[in-house]
Amino acid sequence: MSIRVLLADDHGVVRKGLRFLLDRQPGVEIVGEAADGREAVRLAEAADPDIVVIDIAMPLLNGIEATAQIVRRSPKVGVIILSMHSDEDYLLSALNAGAKGYLLKDSAEEDLVRAIQAVHKGTPFFSPEIAKTMLEDYMRFLQQRNLQDSYDLLTEREKEVLQLLAEGKSNKEAATILDVSVNTLDTHRTHLMQKLDLHNTAEIVLYAVRKKIIA
Repeated sequence: MSIRVLLADDHGVVRKGLRFLLDRQPGVEIVGEAADGREAVRLAEAADPDIVVIDIAMPLLNGIEATAQIVRRSPKVGVIILSMHSDEDYLLSALNAGAKGYLLKDSAEEDLVRAIQAVHKGTPFFSPEIAKTMLEDYMRFLQQRNLQDSYDLLTEREKEVLQLLAEGKSNKEAATILDVSVNTLDTHRTHLMQKLDLHNTAEIVLYAVRKKIIA
């Protein structure tokens, strides 16, 4: 079956460009286009897409807030945010809103199809430039404070849990994959978050991006 995609961007030229790119891809079907954030939320319910590709800067309702509403109403929809911003604050806001992908607009032509395929399979996707920038910023942070990366303090099991959670698996799904109880999984999650000074799932994903644990 085709991957059903909703495009949301307030610039008609951009939407046409994205549509032209995706229309050439077998297995991808465009099911709607939105020119503002509120329309994107409405169409995400009405058109039943698998993937929503949305600009971060949308009129009437910005892309971050629209993403939060879309995910809250339709948790199975994978949202990919298009953005001009590569700094961590925007990425963290996108992840907290429930986005599964974050693409820089200047790399969308190269990465959009791969992003759609990855997110449709349940795997988060970020522009390679995002991962590179996050890693460089993180290493600079450690060097400036004469700190060491705490990743090596994790046990092998905690590293496995970290990757599964960063890939978007729920605690129950991760426990099933690792053949452990949910309580045991929760214990591993708590320990790894304490060791890495992480506080929520969005920060887990962000850390995994920095470490290139996920693309």
